[in-house]
Amino acid sequence: MHSAPFIELTGLKAVVKKGQAEMILPVKKEFFHAAGAMHGALYFLALDNAAFFAVNSLVEDVFVLTTSFTTYITRPVSEGTVKAIGKVVYQNKSQFIAESVLYDSNDNEIARANGVFVRSKIPLSEKLGYK
Repeated sequence: MHSAPFIELTGLKAVVKKGQAEMILPVKKEFFHAAGAMHGALYFLALDNAAFFAVNSLVEDVFVLTTSFTTYITRPVSEGTVKAIGKVVYQNKSQFIAESVLYDSNDNEIARANGVFVRSKIPLSEKLGYK
C-alpha cells in the first residue's frame, strides 16, 4: 500500500494486525472542498483501507476485493490527523464483513463505514506489493 503513488501523495500510513488495521492520514489543505474541510473522498480512502487490510490480514493467498462499502460522514475535519480503525466482524467461506471508524485528533468519531469483501482469484505476490 505504501508504495502506491496515490497513497504516497496522501501520506496515508498503515499498521496491520490479524483481523484489524489502523490507518493514519494527515489532514492537508490540498484535500479540502470549497467549504474548507477535508473532502469525503479522503474519509472513504482511510475507512476503506482500514476495513480492506483488516480482511486481507486474514487471507494469505489471494487479493481481497471490496464488493460493497457504505460510508457515513458525521463531522467535518480541517486540521490535525485522522485515524481509521477497521476490524473484521464476520466471515464465512465466501465473504467477509468489516467495519471501520474514523476519528479526528481529539478522538471524536467523524465517520464510520461497513463493507463486504470477497476473495479474488488474484494470487498475492511481490508484483502486487506483498512480501
